[in-house]
Amino acid sequence: MNEVAAIVVTYNRKDLLLECIDHLMKLNNTKADIIVVDNASTDGTGDLLKALTDSGSVIYCNTGSNTGGAGGFRFGMIEALRRGYKYLWLMDDDAFVSADSLDELLKADSELDGRYGFLSGMAKWTDGNPCKMNVQKTGLKKSLKDYSSPLVPVIMATFVSFFVRAETVMEVGLPIKEFFIWADDMEYSRRISLKYPCYAVNNSSVIHKMAVNNKVGIENEPQDRLWRYKYLYRNEVYLYSREGFTGRLFLFFRVALHLSRVLFKARESKREKMKIILRSYREGFKFNPEIEYYNKI
Repeated sequence: MNEVAAIVVTYNRKDLLLECIDHLMKLNNTKADIIVVDNASTDGTGDLLKALTDSGSVIYCNTGSNTGGAGGFRFGMIEALRRGYKYLWLMDDDAFVSADSLDELLKADSELDGRYGFLSGMAKWTDGNPCKMNVQKTGLKKSLKDYSSPLVPVIMATFVSFFVRAETVMEVGLPIKEFFIWADDMEYSRRISLKYPCYAVNNSSVIHKMAVNNKVGIENEPQDRLWRYKYLYRNEVYLYSREGFTGRLFLFFRVALHLSRVLFKARESKREKMKIILRSYREGFKFNPEIEYYNKI
């Protein structure tokens, strides 16, 4: 058994998943055991991985139902802790790590003597530019700008090459499964950075193979994808409300900004989109999920 568990959450994207696994299996020096968490895919993902699971190259876990990214990473982290891994390395199924990415994360771990909360790899899009969905936060309203320093202090990061020590997870708890999708990683990383210094590791790169290099926006979404945004806005209220007055002020201006985008940019369903934003923000102030701890499950 290796010290590092690479936890990959997937749902109905078997071709991307195979590419993700292939990159993980080609790491240079330090190797990672691969834990695939399947959110009950219906595209034959489990059957496709059978040869890899039979050979021991991949540890395959099926959640039994679609628990979203939040539930999937929670599931995988529990499995990794149960198996006794020292480090947990989280990523989506469309994240393709570079051959030296894990070496660079462990180099940072050594240089910091383990005195950090989390490390975040540098996510790039397929053209080599920073992936806009994964730019780390250096402040509530500030995004990472320094891509040259080996280590840059950050307070929030996504679950695309997210590296954390098992002992830290034991202390701060697990991702909140009720988030389902969106902001679960930002909440979790912020929960950690409130206690410990955390860093982006610029030399540890990963390609995030999204269809386009854009941030999501409800104003441009079609009708069949609007349901997802109730999680985004509700979860963000939980996240930023913990920051006190500054966080609540940020939320106020964020609501105004998103409503104005819908009003002036949306081509369809303007009324419904505005209702989703307002209703979900209101629900967020009543949203109070329990943080779970591994030793209490």
